[in-house]
Amino acid sequence: MWSCISQPLRAEEYSIKNYFVFATILYMKTIVITGGSDGLGKAIAERLSTSYTIYLLARSEEKLKKLSEEIGCKYYVCDVADHAEVQKKMNDIAKDAGGIDVLINNAGLWVQGPLEENSSEEIENMIAVNTTGLINATKAVVPFMKEKGSGAIIQMNSQAGFYKKKDRSVYTASKWAVTGFTKSLQVELEPFGIAVMGIYPGALAVSMTKEDQKTSRNDGVSLENVAKTVEFILSFDDNTTFPEIGIKQIGWDWS
Repeated sequence: MWSCISQPLRAEEYSIKNYFVFATILYMKTIVITGGSDGLGKAIAERLSTSYTIYLLARSEEKLKKLSEEIGCKYYVCDVADHAEVQKKMNDIAKDAGGIDVLINNAGLWVQGPLEENSSEEIENMIAVNTTGLINATKAVVPFMKEKGSGAIIQMNSQAGFYKKKDRSVYTASKWAVTGFTKSLQVELEPFGIAVMGIYPGALAVSMTKEDQKTSRNDGVSLENVAKTVEFILSFDDNTTFPEIGIKQIGWDWS
């Protein structure tokens, strides 16, 4: 995706150094963020918006529109659980931007409590978004990255993708599935120059309950710090990968 610069460089700025700065500014990598309208996805989009061309995917058009106006990005209303819809939106983005450089799979749902108290609808929705939706989005962008010979796929997972905890069985199952998918895909896509990385945050300082209400906790890692982690990963060259990165507050324990 090419970005325009409204003011021409002055004559004295035409040095070798400024040439490379100018060239870097001209080309901005295209990043797609699922679940990008609120919470962690929003924090990541805000953090990256000045250095990358951002496309947001989420189900709430109202929230997407508001954020896109605030940070100057594009968006598509999309339910990641619908594979046909995801494929169409990724095709549209690739056509509009000239390709997709980075996918950040962030869309997710939360359910807790004893297994028998989780409704069948809650269980199906969680697996459809947390696991199948992530696979749908990944599958849709891989052909574009293979064609280019490079790309990065960042899975926003959870410490639940490593550990166990009571009253988290369905959520943990959805995240362990993502861990296995991520590790297998790392081996599968590395020969094509595509990096697949997993970020595993502990409890977040601000999170969403299943009633879509925000909750806060003192022992949670800030959304800003997780967003900084994503920014850090993307600051390296395309040949550098971070297979696994965990981030949590000191003293926080998943058990």
